[in-house]
Amino acid sequence: MPAASAASQPTAADKPALQPKARSGPQRLDLQTIFSWLLADGIVAKDEVKSLYTQAQVLHKNASVAMHPLVAVAQCKLKSAAPPHRPLTLDWLTEWLAGKVKLPFFRIDPLKIDFTRVADVMSSSYATRFHILPVEMTTNELVVATCEPFATEWEAEIAKISRRSVKLVIANPLDIAQYTTQFFALAKSIKGAKQQNGQDAALRSNFEQLVELGNHKQVDANDQHIINIVDWLWQYAFEQRASDIHLEPKRELCAIRFRIDGVLHQVYQVPPTVMIAMTARIKLLGRMDVIEKRRPQDGRIKTRTNSGEEIELRLSTLPTAFGEKLVMRIFDPDVVVKSLPELGFPPDDAARWDQLTTRPHGIILVTGPTGSGKTTTLYTTLKALATSEVNVCTVEDPIEMVEGSFNQMQVQHGIDLSFADGVRALMRQDPDIIMVGEIRDLETAEMAIQAALTGHLVLSTLHTNDAPSAVMRLLELGVPYYLLESTLIGIMAQRLTRTLCVHCKSPDGEISNEVWHSLVEDWDIPKPATIYRPVGCPECRQTGYRGRTGLYELLTVSQPFSKMIQAETDIHALRKQSIADGMKPLRLAGALKIVEGTTTVEEVLKVTSALT
Repeated sequence: MPAASAASQPTAADKPALQPKARSGPQRLDLQTIFSWLLADGIVAKDEVKSLYTQAQVLHKNASVAMHPLVAVAQCKLKSAAPPHRPLTLDWLTEWLAGKVKLPFFRIDPLKIDFTRVADVMSSSYATRFHILPVEMTTNELVVATCEPFATEWEAEIAKISRRSVKLVIANPLDIAQYTTQFFALAKSIKGAKQQNGQDAALRSNFEQLVELGNHKQVDANDQHIINIVDWLWQYAFEQRASDIHLEPKRELCAIRFRIDGVLHQVYQVPPTVMIAMTARIKLLGRMDVIEKRRPQDGRIKTRTNSGEEIELRLSTLPTAFGEKLVMRIFDPDVVVKSLPELGFPPDDAARWDQLTTRPHGIILVTGPTGSGKTTTLYTTLKALATSEVNVCTVEDPIEMVEGSFNQMQVQHGIDLSFADGVRALMRQDPDIIMVGEIRDLETAEMAIQAALTGHLVLSTLHTNDAPSAVMRLLELGVPYYLLESTLIGIMAQRLTRTLCVHCKSPDGEISNEVWHSLVEDWDIPKPATIYRPVGCPECRQTGYRGRTGLYELLTVSQPFSKMIQAETDIHALRKQSIADGMKPLRLAGALKIVEGTTTVEEVLKVTSALT
């Protein structure tokens, strides 16, 4: 009905509630039908339906592009008139519509859809015309997402073309529109790239061809199809909060995987020819040797997200049996401006860490396995310390994130510039604070100790399971115990654990006494009355977890602890003394996160399993 004559026309409140029709004919949903159903279900109040209908109608008519009626209703930002008065979001409305028309609700997760396969079913213009999107295809069935359950004139035609029965599901209309554009465009680029690069390039992806000398025919890394694919890959990884992108060559179809919140997810599979061209394109942008495929290489790229934020990617290639594997680690510059509490530090540990890092000299070590957040902790700390009054220098392999307030040096093994050589050079640069990327050998350890003895604060990383074990590791490298005793001032071990999604986490009863005791041991920490479990929602991609937080074990070297560092030191005695000095073990740190409702028992046990 026209907006101008809404008052004189019968409104949804004056009409009987419409019942879901049989799915036939080209009729599309309209606002009148939607509001009739909302009124019948008590979701909108009878005395408000007229004004709400008019508001949605104005939004619908004034939209610059065609707007689905559910989108217009969602933009009104209504709340249900029926308890518990939840907001009528577009996802909620779509799921409600699915129930009304008795079709399954389908939440489109692009990480789980083989777009190159489903895009063969129909053209992009055909999908756009009928507001549909094929999302899954099996031997006998084609699953098609729609937001127009009554407009099914296309169904018989698609069933005949695909030679499969068609199963309809209801999906978010905005998701259908967005992914229709992305899936078909990307499928077109992949097909075009495959045809452009030909089949002979695929032959070079096997092991026999990989090790042959002189077979260096270069694929076209600047092909527009490849440019589109790589650009999309990066933007999509940024949107999904990925920390790493893996391009993995295989015999038949190559895999693209994202690491999100510490867990790898397969995104897509592409033909070997496309993977070769994608890898060449990324190596070209990272100033790497595109021709060289027989040895590992490192590179870096700085780019921007759609919102204009700068993102840095660190590249690493590895020759494998089927070709070059490429891993891109994504570094968010915003990480270094986070505070210690934002990284997950408890207030007391943050205060103790600040006291350590403001000491004028000494060695502070951060330990933990690869990917446990050591570099993030060090960068955050150095960013806070790097004022105009101090000279902060780092030697890294490679430089993780370029930061203007540091003086950063990269290790160059090809010209014999090691960590130890880098520290030796930095000592002549009048530094106040030195960060050594990692202590790997005795020479580097001795140079770090020498720097600490001559009045510098030295921060570095080490690979050990817990904080007290760092002392044993340095002794094993050959560092004299008396030098450790005089220079070591603090050690911190850390892990990263996934945090529960705040939008969907749910109470999960009480934790058993046995499990709780395994976490807190003899510490007097009361057992929480309720723990939480992951559920899954659109905000967390149905995983139940969103983001990660740190678990920290901070050892401050006291005088009694220092005296226990001997040539034949007992690790159990060191651990006992460090706890007496105030160190909280990693499992206890995890238990406190469980009490806060931040994470789950399973996550804490998983990341601290090596400590048992």
